[in-house]
Amino acid sequence: MESKNYLKDIQDIKQMMSQSTQFISLSGLSGILAGIYALVGAFFVSYLIETHMGYYITLESTTFKLIVLTAFAVLVASLVTAYIMTVNKAKKQNEKVWNSSSRRLLINFAIPLFTGGIFALLLLRHGYYGLIAPITLLFYGLACVNASKYTLRDVRYLGITEIILGLLAVEFSGYGLHFWVLGFGICHILYGGMMYYKYDRK
Repeated sequence: MESKNYLKDIQDIKQMMSQSTQFISLSGLSGILAGIYALVGAFFVSYLIETHMGYYITLESTTFKLIVLTAFAVLVASLVTAYIMTVNKAKKQNEKVWNSSSRRLLINFAIPLFTGGIFALLLLRHGYYGLIAPITLLFYGLACVNASKYTLRDVRYLGITEIILGLLAVEFSGYGLHFWVLGFGICHILYGGMMYYKYDRK
């Protein structure tokens, strides 16, 4: 009887230590909404490409500027939504949003993400347009994997999926927008849905 109590105490201690080093207030619903934003943005970008006057889309063209503006709007909307829903979830769980775990999560997520963003801008500057989609998927996936040890395990699997899609996007470079839809749209909706049903509904 005492040995069972000891085992239970050890399990409780392990759970407390895990919770103290992991930020568990990420909202699955925010992932779903981010995926929806990405799908809407991709639909609009597809429309811009189809209605573009001319054979090539140059950096100076209005179409390109609208595409960049759309991507920026999707990013901002996703970040704002994630922040608001994470704050609300943290309050419900009596957890601080800004603590040692969330700081480690943010730092480990931001380093690969900003590196990939700068790399993508350099590629864009030198005219390697076909590699933009693969690079963004790859580095986003690496950011998720790198940050996953400080949050929910599902983020790691999302990252691995994004990396695989990024590698496939290199092989099929003419379908960058389609891989963006899969990676930033459908994958976010699927993984966000799983996280919502596993954690948020409790």
